[in-house]
Amino acid sequence: MSDVLDPRVEPNGSDLRVTRLIARDFRNHADLELTPGARFVALVGENGAGKTNLLEAISLFVPGRGLRRAEFAAMARNGGPGGFAVSLTLDREGSEHRLGTGLEPPGPDGRTSRLCRIDGATAASPVAFSEFLRVVWLTPDLDGLFRGAAGDRRRFLDRLVLAVDAAHGARVSAMERALRSRNRLLDERPDDDRWLDAVEREVAELGVAVALARRETAERLDRLIAETRDDAQPFPWASIRLEGDLDDLVAVWPAIEAEDRYRLALRNGRHRDRAAGRTLIGPQSSDLVVRHGPKDVPAGTASTGEQKALLIGLVLAHARLVRAMSGIAPLILLDEVAAHLDPRRRAGLFEALEALPGQVWMTGADPDAFAQAGARTEVLRIGA
Repeated sequence: MSDVLDPRVEPNGSDLRVTRLIARDFRNHADLELTPGARFVALVGENGAGKTNLLEAISLFVPGRGLRRAEFAAMARNGGPGGFAVSLTLDREGSEHRLGTGLEPPGPDGRTSRLCRIDGATAASPVAFSEFLRVVWLTPDLDGLFRGAAGDRRRFLDRLVLAVDAAHGARVSAMERALRSRNRLLDERPDDDRWLDAVEREVAELGVAVALARRETAERLDRLIAETRDDAQPFPWASIRLEGDLDDLVAVWPAIEAEDRYRLALRNGRHRDRAAGRTLIGPQSSDLVVRHGPKDVPAGTASTGEQKALLIGLVLAHARLVRAMSGIAPLILLDEVAAHLDPRRRAGLFEALEALPGQVWMTGADPDAFAQAGARTEVLRIGA
């Protein structure tokens, strides 16, 4: 077993906890401060109290738009000044750091800008936060992942990659912009070979980089699951692989050769892609294929309960991979997960989380859902 994937081997780095969370003018919270002291934090309150909003606030400390993938302007409190601020105080083996992010209120021109700060100093982007923390999450929106569209699974995979490679989001965004440029050229200037050659070169370079990053994370995660799987656990293990034309290319050819072959395929496919109104081959058409390991069936054909358990197992395995690769135990955000599990799987979830070193934030309407977690869980009532 490779040391980097062996959960028994302590990687360089240390574990961390959020000791203070402040949310001002964020969603429904005008001015809220939490000072948790436990490794398991359960946010309890009625529906609409803003529990998930606080998980979303934590999720803003990774590149991207958080667990809801919302526009930042939509996160500002209704009736507020139009901006918001969120800050975390992190304790990492006695070393304390304060991270902040938010949106400035609109200026006279109506424009807003996002701010990122680390210990009071301005940070260039949320990518800088990755030096201090990593975050993984599971929300009810993911319940239909295995039966849904391939695009949903690509976004899920990109989030898995982003947790171990903070630059991945920028690569994906650049690739999507290049693809839009190509599609526009095919529509408006289909005979302009010079510009099409140039944009296809950019698409090929970015597309191969994205495909390789996805492939590395998927292969590492699949290997970790295979090497640490336990059929007695309540959360079945999954096998995962990528499926797509470009994925097949990067699996066989070195990056430079794969770029050349992809670029040639783009050139030869111009008439077809123009007729389709979009680029048909590339990382934008890849799919994450997941199988229920113990049953050896496609995940989408499993029962609803089995799919939920499979997804939980996959996210927990990803948390182990993040720590192995980054040296940082990720914060784990679980929105309304425990309430929808039977007692055996609920107990199994808490046992599995106890085996992971990261701090866990959970939400639920009923505090009894966390009773099996015992004294290790701090219950914080929201909206009371």
